Amino acid sequence: MPEHKAIVAAEIGLHARAAAVFVRAVTATGLPVTIRKPGHQAVDARSLLEVMTEDFGHGCEVVLSVSAEALQADRTLDEVNDALTGLSAVLEAVEGR
Repeated sequence: MPEHKAIVAAEIGLHARAAAVFVRAVTATGLPVTIRKPGHQAVDARSLLEVMTEDFGHGCEVVLSVSAEALQADRTLDEVNDALTGLSAVLEAVEGR
C-alpha cells in the first residue's frame, strides 16, 4: 500500500478553508486516499466532514495512503506516489488557499 508522510502547515490545521483545499485536491486525483495520524485509524480524505472531525492540527504529522486495490484500476505505482507527493505538498503549504 503506497504511503506518504506530511506535516500539516496551516496555522489552524485542517479546518475550514485548508481542509476544503486539501479535499478538493484529493478528489481531483481520482484516488481513494486516506489520511491518518500515526497510530490512529485512517479516514477518507475525500470527505470534508471526516477530515475536519479528525482534528489534524498545525504541525501534526499525517500519513496519506492509497489501498493496493487502487493500483489494479489502471494506475501505476509511480502515478499513485506522484499523487501522494502532490497532496503532501498541499498539506505542507504555509497557507490553505
